Amino acid sequence: MFASLLLSSFLLFQTPAAGAPRPTETPQPRPSAAAEQKEDAPVVTKHSARVGGHQLNYSVTTGFMPIKNATTGDTEARIFFMAYTLDNPPANRPLMFSFNGGPGSASVWLHMGALGPKRVKMLDDGLMPPAPYETVETEHSWLDQTDLVFIDPVGTGYSRATRPELASKFFSVNGDIDSIGEFIRMYLGRNERWQSPLYLVGESYGTTRAAGLSNHLFERGIALNGIVLVSTVLNFQSIRFADNNDLPLVLIFPSYTATAWYHKQLPADLQSKPLRDVLRESENFATNEYAPAMLKIDRLSAAEKAAMLDKFSRYSGLSRDFVDENNFRVDLGEFNKELLRKQRRSTGRLDSRFLGFDKDSSGEGPDFDPSMTAIRTPYTAVFNDYVRRELNFKSDLEYYILGGGISSPWNWNTNNQYADTSQALSSAMRKNPYMKVFVASGYYDMATPYYAAEYTVSAMNLDPQLRRNFSFAYYEAGHMMYIEKGSLKKLKEDISVFMQTSTKR
Repeated sequence: MFASLLLSSFLLFQTPAAGAPRPTETPQPRPSAAAEQKEDAPVVTKHSARVGGHQLNYSVTTGFMPIKNATTGDTEARIFFMAYTLDNPPANRPLMFSFNGGPGSASVWLHMGALGPKRVKMLDDGLMPPAPYETVETEHSWLDQTDLVFIDPVGTGYSRATRPELASKFFSVNGDIDSIGEFIRMYLGRNERWQSPLYLVGESYGTTRAAGLSNHLFERGIALNGIVLVSTVLNFQSIRFADNNDLPLVLIFPSYTATAWYHKQLPADLQSKPLRDVLRESENFATNEYAPAMLKIDRLSAAEKAAMLDKFSRYSGLSRDFVDENNFRVDLGEFNKELLRKQRRSTGRLDSRFLGFDKDSSGEGPDFDPSMTAIRTPYTAVFNDYVRRELNFKSDLEYYILGGGISSPWNWNTNNQYADTSQALSSAMRKNPYMKVFVASGYYDMATPYYAAEYTVSAMNLDPQLRRNFSFAYYEAGHMMYIEKGSLKKLKEDISVFMQTSTKR
């Protein structure tokens, strides 16, 4: 599904004149395909913003980076990027590469939700405002801490393979890491940033990518100072509900508790406690009672089963009958539909604070994710206006904000879709013991639950000295915690501390 609406967004090839050379002419060698390819000059604009109490003058460079075949030199894809660099920067200015997830998501969420100097204006709790949508200055932008390069992987944003038959090369865990790694290498060279302190920030599948890149880059001579993982999934076995995989059921359970607490569906004694105290109880139940019980679920005695039903119901807000009917295996869609079924509402996947209006109250799962519908339209409209009006980048191509640009099934490079880049991160940390990792999680994120992220890190088999390079922060919001005003401010404060500690020599 690679549109060709604007020729300048693709590589042009010279067409040789028709007909064979005349007998008296000596045939001339045709230039290689690589020599015939050309690049469009990037667009550079100047801006000013007030961030962190300081006035910042900065430039934005918007354009494409060619990703070439290492053997032939032919350009196989063009990756769209937006680079924010401080004018007259101080010495040793850090550089951070940012991308979102999906796979199939553009970088717009982190870009215009938290990191960039302009953000999409949402309601204070993160809910969707009425149209038309607006941008506002982000006083909590990360630009006062680091230069920022927002990368749209192939098949997202304006990034495209040069030919449709090449697209599948980029639509895999390994192909995606290879292409983004090559982008970073080329950016460092073209912009003479090899001596900058280097960071990655990824969200959702972007954390999968960032973990894989940490080792990929190190093996190519690029050492990172730090990685920021926002709404983390490194091991997909921890979040994929499937037969013979009970791990996600255990790891999401505290998130069920958080959601039930937020919507006041827990017993009165739990509702009266702070969320963190309630979650501590739920985590203890999930780890020490629920997980062991799942190892012998059909062999539980009647008394053991009754006790488990009582506690599961107590900490989830679901009825004993519903839990019993599901044999303790309540997947996310079932939970989102059941918790508030009597109120004829469903809860969100990306952010379970959000409520959906389903066609009816029957059915096994929600009709849609209300937390996705709340953000997709505002971010799409605002970005398309911003990139043209303020960054002066004009294109008739569709900007694939989420989906639409991945033209073939994603190759997980596994037999069971349980992609796992946690061991790549573990390897990178053992080779580069100075690299720090910051993990940001929302309590109401049901797509990448916070307890699954904790489990994944604990299973990385790191030496205690390296384990201390991890820091965690939690937010009373969802997957995009920064859409909630208080969490946006807290995230910036946490990142400022992380940046200071990870650049110390």
